Amino acid sequence: MLYRLINLCVATLLLSGSTPGQSFPGVSQIPVELTPVGHWRTFDDVTGKVTSIVVIREENGKLGGEIEKLVDPDPADHNPRCLRCEGDAKGKPLIGLRILWNLRRDTDQWTGGRILDPDNGKVYRCDITLEDRGRRLRVRGFIGFSVLGRTQYWLRVE
Repeated sequence: MLYRLINLCVATLLLSGSTPGQSFPGVSQIPVELTPVGHWRTFDDVTGKVTSIVVIREENGKLGGEIEKLVDPDPADHNPRCLRCEGDAKGKPLIGLRILWNLRRDTDQWTGGRILDPDNGKVYRCDITLEDRGRRLRVRGFIGFSVLGRTQYWLRVE
């Protein structure tokens, strides 16, 4: 991976005739190392409305995420909990609930992790990929094979 990146950088410099560090007016600089670490807006699959803000952090070389904020929560329930969850997550408040864990970098995506759907309490295998220069996160939850699953797109909180 690193070898390919170095070759790509060298080829780009040779073909463009520019020198490293040279910038051009009106051309945005793209970070060399994009990462999913940060805050993300999640959306309801049916309505398309923003449902929560999830924060993704790196711990010991793996990514994990938790719900930081609920957007437009039920006013009758000031502390909603994961009632359908099992194990350690059962009955835990949604705010602060770990919903992503154990994602490891694999070239241009993060794989091998798990994602919890608090709506049904089920845990799925998960892969995530950055898109649109790191502004959009493709989140794929699945059982068994990746083709048997569901994809959501989360947007970075700027």
